[in-house]
Amino acid sequence: MKTAHGLARAAVRQNARVSERVRSGSPYEQRYGFCRALRRGRRIEVAGTAPIPRPGEPLAADAYRQMLRCGEIAAEALAKLGARPQDVVRTRMFITDPADADEVGRAHREVFGAAEPVATMVVTRLLDPGWKVELEVEAELGSPEQVY
Repeated sequence: MKTAHGLARAAVRQNARVSERVRSGSPYEQRYGFCRALRRGRRIEVAGTAPIPRPGEPLAADAYRQMLRCGEIAAEALAKLGARPQDVVRTRMFITDPADADEVGRAHREVFGAAEPVATMVVTRLLDPGWKVELEVEAELGSPEQVY
């Protein structure tokens, strides 16, 4: 006899278009019409994640702490969709100053080092001039138990 949970898992396997979305509370999500993360089957995509501080906290001044904050926001979104930092397969880091690359890379290793994802770091301008880094994350769930 199949349980409701088993039927839901079977439906996901049969229809990869079933999606689950997570919002983080970023002011840009509502304004620009996107979600923080989306899960479709085994795959999870986390949108560009800026170092938005918690309410009442200031923006971190250095790239290292900003990257840790980006990683924290992304990890929270992953967790809501059943994933962990160890499930990450790809990251993209967007930085504003090449001189910050080592500090951003050090924070990246602290957050995602166990996964050793493929990674790209690009120098660019970001939406807020105070941001030194923005992060995108892709994860893939491996075992059937993780797929709903």
